[in-house]
Amino acid sequence: MSRSPRFTDSQVAEFQHDGFVIVEQLFDSAEIELLRQIAKADLQLQQSAASRGDGEGGAIRLVVENEVTDDVYGAVVRSRRIVEPIEQVLGDEVYHYHHKMILKEAYTGGAWAWHQDYGYWYNNGCLSPDLASCLIAVDRATRENGCLQVLKESHLLGRIDHGKVGDQTGADPERVAAACERLELVYCEMEPGSAVFFHSNLLHRSDQNKSPNPRWALICCYNAKRNNPYKESRHPRYTPLEKWSDERVLEIAQRDWARMQAQH
Repeated sequence: MSRSPRFTDSQVAEFQHDGFVIVEQLFDSAEIELLRQIAKADLQLQQSAASRGDGEGGAIRLVVENEVTDDVYGAVVRSRRIVEPIEQVLGDEVYHYHHKMILKEAYTGGAWAWHQDYGYWYNNGCLSPDLASCLIAVDRATRENGCLQVLKESHLLGRIDHGKVGDQTGADPERVAAACERLELVYCEMEPGSAVFFHSNLLHRSDQNKSPNPRWALICCYNAKRNNPYKESRHPRYTPLEKWSDERVLEIAQRDWARMQAQH
């Protein structure tokens, strides 16, 4: 990668103002193609996927991982091009909170209800919303296949009460409706390898995938060191995160793919 791993001043300002920043081609075509091939051939990933009903008759499949693994997913999580911008916008050292692969399949992939990530994580002992995520498009993300939708500037609303929506946790519908009347809705349509960085209080959702095209995405989530949870929960407390050079992503991806090919 030739790009600087850090955000420009204007990108930092955009994140603080809007609550999110889209970065085109954060991962190049060789990297994202290998990541896609590995993920879609990863039987363990497929078998460990959990299903969460969306309250609309559909279900979303996902795999959540708390550990930084010695594979291509771990190489992405450690990548300086993700970690350093997250540290810039949160103003602190960050650590790996967890990462997850969203498996939104053609025709069957469910929706995500409007929510803030901090709506989930508030109960995990994180006192402040000093967390952020990076969603990487593994497949092309479009309106038709249920791309991420965000409400610009909604991270400034503070934490909204959340309750059950199907098997998911959703934000208070009354406040969401009011926010939708006042704030701009943005569809995060992205090519494979592009990514969106977003604040943990940003309201976001996605529609069901009723198209013939899958929409898989890898989401890397980070917490600020100063926001180390005060109690044990389903996600880890602070542990130092080793940052890897951008070149390691392709190296590890090539290694993992070669191993998978050798097994077959």
